[in-house]
Amino acid sequence: MNNFKKIGMTALAASLVSTSVFAGELTATGTASITVENYAGEQINTGKAFSMNDSVILGGSTELDNGMTVSMSFELDNDNDAGSYDDRSVTVSSDALGTLKFSAHGGSTAVSAIDATAAGDIFDNFDAQTLNAAAAAETTTAAGNAAMLTAAGGNNTMLYTLPTLVDGLSVSASYTPKGTTTESSSAFGATYTGVEGLSVSYGNGSNDAGATAFKADVTTMKASYAIGSFTAAYSNHEFDSATATRDQDTTSYSLAYTVSDAISVTYGTEEIDSGETTVDAEYSKISAAYTSGGMTITAVTQEAENISYSTGSTEDQDYWGLTLGFAF
Repeated sequence: MNNFKKIGMTALAASLVSTSVFAGELTATGTASITVENYAGEQINTGKAFSMNDSVILGGSTELDNGMTVSMSFELDNDNDAGSYDDRSVTVSSDALGTLKFSAHGGSTAVSAIDATAAGDIFDNFDAQTLNAAAAAETTTAAGNAAMLTAAGGNNTMLYTLPTLVDGLSVSASYTPKGTTTESSSAFGATYTGVEGLSVSYGNGSNDAGATAFKADVTTMKASYAIGSFTAAYSNHEFDSATATRDQDTTSYSLAYTVSDAISVTYGTEEIDSGETTVDAEYSKISAAYTSGGMTITAVTQEAENISYSTGSTEDQDYWGLTLGFAF
């Protein structure tokens, strides 16, 4: 009987070892924040409002016998009312072959992965609050667009990053396949960080997801340089549409000062020149952040002028917000 027990235990141990060889690693990370904020202007006055944001990212990875690593990621956040997973992707990578990321939902192109403005997309905070009907239809109107347009991406986008060719140089390319009523789109991008404190990025791609009149070529350039406690950044983003009135040129600057390991202060500006309009939309912000462990307190004040490319008094808005965020 003891021999049978020994045989049984040996078989069980062998099965556990065999299973562990193929077992990957599962992880869960999350963020949560509480914000109090206020929008004010002749066109809008929301008063103080409280809101909460949250996100949980579930991930898993495993290494294959050939040395390649396969990982997956799913995000569940408060923006997803349907209760299904958001930003779903699978990534296959190796040192020799590079990295291929397939995003079933929420995919970035080689351009959109680097096209955040130097100031951090201030316009995006005002776009949802714009009450002007022409400005709200941001992807279909010829002019009056309060948001920056970029290269097509989204569902089923493939992003390939080449293996390291030169120290500090990252090169990527993306492809968004043809849909039922849209053409395929492609893009490429590169980022160089080979000089201490310096980061330079360039990307070029197409946005062929809409009707012929809305097709466009997209180019983005950005650079930042950190010296001591200061970091200066600049970005320029061009959207050249088949319809001239939908052309865009977005220019942004920012200057950040790190007071200490816990405290930082940032000033930034953005200017969007849209189509054949004579007035540019202008944005600015000042923010301060305090970090302690997994907690970050952020205070920000922002201003928008000529928000839908008009000098009318109703086109100006002010915003302030205070956010208490946690990382898990």
